Amino acid sequence: MVFKKMLSAFGVGGPTVDTVLSNPNTRPGLFLDGHVNLRGGETEARIEQISLALVTQVEVEGGGSEYTGVMEFHRMPVAGAMQLAPGQQMSIPFQLPVPWETPITDVYGQRLRGMTMGLRTELAVARAVDKSDLDLVSVHPLPVHEKILEAFSRLGFQFKKADVERGHIRGVRQTLPFYQEIEFFAAPQYAHAIKEVEVTFVTNPHTVDVVIECDRRGGMFGGSHDTFGRYVVEHANVDQVDWTRLVDGWISQMVTHYGNQFHPGNQFHHGAPSFHGHQGHHGGRGRGPGMGAVVGGAALGFAGGMIAGEMMDGMFDDDGGDEGFDE
Repeated sequence: MVFKKMLSAFGVGGPTVDTVLSNPNTRPGLFLDGHVNLRGGETEARIEQISLALVTQVEVEGGGSEYTGVMEFHRMPVAGAMQLAPGQQMSIPFQLPVPWETPITDVYGQRLRGMTMGLRTELAVARAVDKSDLDLVSVHPLPVHEKILEAFSRLGFQFKKADVERGHIRGVRQTLPFYQEIEFFAAPQYAHAIKEVEVTFVTNPHTVDVVIECDRRGGMFGGSHDTFGRYVVEHANVDQVDWTRLVDGWISQMVTHYGNQFHPGNQFHHGAPSFHGHQGHHGGRGRGPGMGAVVGGAALGFAGGMIAGEMMDGMFDDDGGDEGFDE
């Protein structure tokens, strides 16, 4: 028995954990539901805590260098201290709220190139190696996100890639320590003035801040620079807005005027234009519309620039537990 306890302390023959999601697809402001399944090992184990955490890949800049790391941005305890007998099986239900600012990983049923999102389960075992499990999560756009992205596609902008960058945008209220950038190649009618466009959504239960960065081409007497605009739209009357015309107006305004420039550190300059639009209200106690509307509508060529993200073994930190993305 002493030998088995010693092995358990090194993670051999100890308890195991496996999280099963009812549906790995969600939206900002909705929930992830499922069960955490435990199985006792060869000896009795004292579980100190079971926690769930959302994690994603984030680009970090600092000290003149740039690197990509994995960042946890939302955590919730599922269960506290308990005893788990040898071979005992236990299933613990959970409902994890998804933050409104959670980055989008999928559009029209396809993974955005550059995006990775996972739900990590951590099983803290007293006097033993902790166990963990990692499950792939797909975050689909809210209707306002989808309408704006669709408008870019209708205007001829071609999707390039998406990433998540650590930092805050000055002038925009953020609750998470990072923001997502969805990048497009310029549409033909704007190619003379700009090379690329980056779109950032900072979402809350009532409105969405849409921050647009245009990579302007250099003129005869100066090099290229970035122009920024900030526009605020509401979660009301989504189907009553001509989003293509609205987005075209945003870009035209930014191309016509030099606008404001960011300083290093991705901070937003004050004085950018603001538009208070309207978009469909979410029903059901603020949980948003059902998942049935997530991938509806024509892709309009937007999906043509996307590929399924690769889930590579070892991409997330390995702490000795049974870890990996479940299919």
